[in-house]
This record gives sequence, C-alpha cells and structure tokens, in this order.
Amino acid sequence: MHRTGPWLRAAEGAMLLGPDGVPAPTVFAEMSALAAATGAVNLGQGFPDEDGPAVVLDAAVEAIRQGVNQYPPGRGTPRLRAAVAEHQAHWYGIDVDPEREVLVTAGATEALAATLLAFVEPGDEVVTFEPFYDAYGALIRLAGGTHVTVPLTAPDFLPDEDTLRAAFSDQTRVVLVNTPHNPTGRVLPREVLATVVELAERYDALIVTDEVYEHLTFATPHVPIATLPGAAERTVTISSAGKTFSTTGWKIGWLTAAPALVEAIVSVKQYLTFVNGAPFQPAVAVGLRLPDEVFHGIAQDLSAKHDLLAAGLRSAGFDVLRPDGGYFVIADTAPLGHEDARAFCHSLPELAGVVGVPVSAFVRPEHASGYRSLVRFAFCKRRSVLAEAATRLAAIAPAR
Repeated sequence: MHRTGPWLRAAEGAMLLGPDGVPAPTVFAEMSALAAATGAVNLGQGFPDEDGPAVVLDAAVEAIRQGVNQYPPGRGTPRLRAAVAEHQAHWYGIDVDPEREVLVTAGATEALAATLLAFVEPGDEVVTFEPFYDAYGALIRLAGGTHVTVPLTAPDFLPDEDTLRAAFSDQTRVVLVNTPHNPTGRVLPREVLATVVELAERYDALIVTDEVYEHLTFATPHVPIATLPGAAERTVTISSAGKTFSTTGWKIGWLTAAPALVEAIVSVKQYLTFVNGAPFQPAVAVGLRLPDEVFHGIAQDLSAKHDLLAAGLRSAGFDVLRPDGGYFVIADTAPLGHEDARAFCHSLPELAGVVGVPVSAFVRPEHASGYRSLVRFAFCKRRSVLAEAATRLAAIAPAR
C-alpha cells in the first residue's frame, strides 16, 4: 500500500509515476538503458564523451593535491566569484559585484531550483517556452507554481508574439528563458528578449535565464537578457561550466543578480546542497579566464561535429533543422514515413543501432502533437562516434 501524505502528493505533482505508484524513469534514463542493452550509439543524453581543456582538468588535480578538499565558502570561493564577474564584464559588458551579486551553485539545476523555491509560491505562474528542459516543469510544481508555456514551433522555433503576450497575467511571478535553447538549439533574437523584458516590467515579474550554452553558438551570437534596458535589476542570470568545458560531472554552476535577489536565493540554497565542488571551483576559475580563442575553438569544434551528424541524418532521409548552438540537432522522421517519433526512437536501436530522444519528451502531453515526428540527437560526442552513427543511420535510408 502506498502512503498518500502531503509529501507524496507533492512528489506525484512533480514527476511521472508508473501504474504501481513508483516514479517512472525519465526518457533519458529509458533511452540510455536501451542503448546499453542493445549496443546502440547513444545520442540521446547530452553529455560529452571526451574531456575539455587540459589546463582546466590539471587545475582541479592540483587543487586536490594542495588540500582544497573541504567545504568552500557558502557563496563560492572568492577566486571563482571574481572570475564569474570578470567573465560577465569581458564578454557582455555587465558590471557584477563578486561579493554581493554572484552565487556558486551545484550546477545550473540547483541555481534554478533555489531561485524558483525562493520566489514562487502556490498560485504564482511561471512562464517558459515549450519545448522545455524537463527539470523546469518539476521544479515549478515543487515550488507550488503554475506552469504556463509558450510554444516554439518548427521549423523556426520562434514564439508568436501575440501568444507570448497572452501568456502573462497578474499572477505571473517568473518568466524563465532558456537561450541558447534546449532542445531546439535556437538562440532567441533580441526582439523576442525585448518583448519578455517589456512584459516582465508590466507585470512586475522576475526574469530567470538559463544560459548554460552561452559559449556554444555557431553563427548567431548569444545576447544575455540582462544586457537589455530595464532588465538587469529584475534578472537572475544562470550558467555553468559543464557544457562549455565538457565537465558536466563537476556540477559547478553560478548565478548573478542584484544583491537582494541573491540574498533570497542564498536563504534557500544553503538548505539544498549547502556547498559543493571545492577543488573544481578554482579549476573553473581558470577556465573562465582562458583566452577568447579557446572559447571560439570549442564552439567551432562543436559546429563541425553538428555538420558531421547532420549530413548523416540527411543522407538517411531525415529533414534536419539546423540549430544556432548547443549540443543538439532536431530531425524530422516524417519523410521516412514515421509520424510517431516516440515509437520510432524505441525501434531505432534495432533499425540502425542508434538512440535519440523524442522531442515530445520536452513538452506537455496535451501539446505533444505539434512535435510528434521530431527527434533530438546529441552531437557532443567524439567524431568517430558521430561518423559511426551516421554510417548506421544510412541503413534506414529509403530506397531511391
């Protein structure tokens, strides 16, 4: 018998439960297990399979050897907070006080969790674009908020302005913006961000941005929403080291915001992880201070990997929607005669020895029809792995 106390009801609202009342695995865990069981190339989960800059890794090793192995300061080491402030000034011209306006977190996900738990109360509405990173919905529900979504539809994955405006109301407490966007790879243009700022000002809403792919853009530059007029004082900017430096397992993230906002978030964050990643924090500080050409090289390498996988997908018969950045490419299975991407993804390991994730996993069930034939593939892998995946995918190409 399953208990039905308030704690369990809260959990049920934040995750998908199976028919036996046990939490169902995420689609990422499901598809990764399928890849492991079948020997398929796993292009489902968005983690790199090769290391980032050696100087960053060496700095972590050296920190461990020097005894940086105990609790760091609650807001993060002074060295990393200073590096984050320097990074914001160097890349975006944003002036940040490292003592009062920077908080180091256990990855971007903890930054998001602490922020939403600090500011969202039952009845508050949180606006996001859809598709959305799966943690958003769960965290909004855990905070007691109501999730309001604005669709990004293929092929451009840009919001309709009227729909965006209609999503805001007097109950809107937070608008959560992810750019560069997961899973579509779209870099939201300045005019969309300006509309978000205008609406946030009108309804006195907090802007929270997830910018973890900020340095992984290909041709369209990333514009932090905090740089727009009127945005800085109401924006919590979140990023992390994991994607840029291929260190997703280190879980070193950060946020920048006005002092009063940071204080409120710290009041929650201190009861989540408290602190994390002592030897990795000085290493990430080293990474953030690397020359510009290192960051440009990381993006260029990722763009070339995209091109390799995209060419394989096109030769297999998919329609491919080019991203502006990030780790992922969206492919349409409809030209192959498959209208149900979820069913297709379950059969793909047998068909071609490759695993992807249906884009419908990133949308609410009632909105899934608009994304029914779309699959997300990760290209943040070794080129040899992507070449093998492309060769395997060729096996499903329709006869000419």
